[in-house]
Amino acid sequence: MPSLVWPGKTLSAPIEARLAVDSLIFPSGRGYPGQRAGDRLILGDNLGVMAALLPQYEGRIQLIYADPPFYTRRTYRARIGRGEDSRRPSGWRTTEGFEDEWPDVDAYLDFLYPRLALMHRLLSPDGTLYLHLDWHADAYARVLLDELFGPEALLNEVIWAYHGPSPIRRAFNRKHDTLLVYVKGPRYTFNADAVRTPYHPNTVSTFASSPKAGFGKVPNLARGKVPEDWWYFPVVARLHGERTGYPTQKPAALLERIILASSNPGDLVADFFCGSGTAPVVAAKLGRRFIACDREWRAVHTTRGQLARGALEPFTLEFEAGRGPLRPARTRTPPAVARSASEVRLARTAAVDYWEVDPAWDGRIFKSANQSQRPVRSGQVTPALAIKDARRICVRLVTTNGHQLILDV
Repeated sequence: MPSLVWPGKTLSAPIEARLAVDSLIFPSGRGYPGQRAGDRLILGDNLGVMAALLPQYEGRIQLIYADPPFYTRRTYRARIGRGEDSRRPSGWRTTEGFEDEWPDVDAYLDFLYPRLALMHRLLSPDGTLYLHLDWHADAYARVLLDELFGPEALLNEVIWAYHGPSPIRRAFNRKHDTLLVYVKGPRYTFNADAVRTPYHPNTVSTFASSPKAGFGKVPNLARGKVPEDWWYFPVVARLHGERTGYPTQKPAALLERIILASSNPGDLVADFFCGSGTAPVVAAKLGRRFIACDREWRAVHTTRGQLARGALEPFTLEFEAGRGPLRPARTRTPPAVARSASEVRLARTAAVDYWEVDPAWDGRIFKSANQSQRPVRSGQVTPALAIKDARRICVRLVTTNGHQLILDV
């Protein structure tokens, strides 16, 4: 079997990251204060994070969705403005997103290969990996996955097609991504009935009009069909209702099909390049457990806000030692905060992107009993958050500029 070789190719043992818990987040207060948080959101480089997870999770993750940098050799910005004209990108307010910059393809493969190897180790014997790339590097990745999983483990090469503007004038517009789907073993999960789609109306009318249609084979038209290996879902564009502002965000419908097809309720789903958080949010809504990780603070912040709105169960927010906790230093000029027996209220919210409250702050792990995230399109955060059984109240907030404050009330 051919293999891909480049200078410096190696699978040396990765250094385990040291992980620390920053906070327990109870979305809208559900489960507070005593419910155990089984789901995890982690800020850190996923190479060390995955190595640190091996003792607990090796061979135990049923589904991994991986959406790494594509080797585009570009830098991506995140939108943080509200109420802007989506037709005029030059007027958008943006901040740091993530870099997909590499000196050459060797450097990119040095990055990708050991991470794919760790994902293979973390997958359960009946687990599935979806690796999401595009034309820049999918050919290299397929050879690497053949090496790690075996060529017989390729279940599908799925094409995700979409529309959108393109500056290309001397070639066909590049409007699809590739999802390489590999399974760990022959007893992999595939829930065909969970992802069936209706037959095209033309197909239905054809079978209704002629007994000879389909050469005598009549499908169950009412049940629908298992989708082909090419999928069409609209991208999360400028005016899309799901838009978070984080770059290269993937649509929830795409992740819903993946998670429904290749996992069951209660299964563990992981996304180690979680970006805007689509995979963990969809997994949580579908009754799956999740581990989500990203090395960019902005990605973890976006995912936290998404989960605070969409998750049903508590989750931990953790960080890799050396990257710094999400808890910032105190400020001498805090925004005015008022409290009563039943709520905490911010006097000014115009510059606040996200805030949360711990009504029984112990000075160590922040237990977020209520949260508010600034709406994506327009508006401000909710100025008041309900509390109960308050003792020592602590408020944490993130400004629109990305500054973080922690306030005793």
